[in-house]
Amino acid sequence: MDTNLPYEPAKVWKWEMGTENGGKFAKINRPVAGATHDQELPVGKHPLQLYSLSTPNGVKVTIMLEELLALGIGEAEYDAWRISIDDGEQFGSGFVDINPNSKIPALMDHSTPTPTRVFESGSILLYLAEKHGAFLPSDPALRAECLSWLFWQMGATPYLGGGFGHFYTYAPVKIEYCIDRFTMEVKRQLDLLDRRLAGNQYMCGDEYTIADIAIWPWYGALILNKVYSAAEFLDAPSYKNLGRWADEIWQREAVQRGRMVNRANGPLEEQLRERHDADDFATKTQDKIEGAGSGS
Repeated sequence: MDTNLPYEPAKVWKWEMGTENGGKFAKINRPVAGATHDQELPVGKHPLQLYSLSTPNGVKVTIMLEELLALGIGEAEYDAWRISIDDGEQFGSGFVDINPNSKIPALMDHSTPTPTRVFESGSILLYLAEKHGAFLPSDPALRAECLSWLFWQMGATPYLGGGFGHFYTYAPVKIEYCIDRFTMEVKRQLDLLDRRLAGNQYMCGDEYTIADIAIWPWYGALILNKVYSAAEFLDAPSYKNLGRWADEIWQREAVQRGRMVNRANGPLEEQLRERHDADDFATKTQDKIEGAGSGS
């Protein structure tokens, strides 16, 4: 790739399979849908089966499930299976049967007469909130506000993850135009959130909802420098209200647990690559698994 030469798009774009021009994710992106191979998914003992990864979209759902369990809702117990997108497991036939879009997270609810598939992280949050009667306001006006912010996050985040995060962190070359363009939009979004939180404890007032659960793994983690290592670049301390909100949610025990599930990077004691019971947080984090394997 020669970034110094002007680029003239072809009349018809063609996929050059196997090229490395896409950077880190070149081998897992493709311009067609559908399964590439047969691969059944495991099914655990709980009605809720989650197939995911500890990306911000995956973390939304594990935080939600851990928050439901923290309320004493036993029906929210779940098995969480890690889907390795680097290995193309999202293109396996079993996963595509749940999510034809081949993106994590994907959920199967086996408690219904016919098992119910749910895909897209925002849809999963709404499904779980309605199923268990939690983290979704009952007042019609507040419910509408909550859903507006939930869908704002779903629509806005591609500028953060696919735009800013990709070009700032993952792209094989730094392109000033791309970084500037997406930084401008991300900072506008941060300012929007900061203004909203100036007069509200949470996104919908005094009530912690699925709007907060959806937004925090992206924008809260960004402000706290837990994704993209871009807090200094974005002048994170200047968004004081957003920072207060981000830190307050970070302190929640369910958030701490949710971030660990299906995680395979960072400190070993914070990695719970599969989650099948609440006790797994104490006994099956990666530091304990590797310590047991070494005989120590």
